[in-house]
Amino acid sequence: MVVSTKSLWDELPDDSLREYDDAVVYGDRDGDVVLHEGPVRVLPNGWLELPSGRLVSPDAVHHVDPQPTS
Repeated sequence: MVVSTKSLWDELPDDSLREYDDAVVYGDRDGDVVLHEGPVRVLPNGWLELPSGRLVSPDAVHHVDPQPTS
């Protein structure tokens, strides 16, 4: 059996991933429930990857607001 040392995510085209250096992840429509503030990666399957390595289910996220860079 051969096991690759490369991550599958490294093999995907860059346009299938979205990365935000500064964003707010909301769990509700009104913006009352903030799940995360800061850098976030949106994976091709809809899951969000936080800098800590934790994954957030797309079912838990209502929307992601990227913050403008100054």
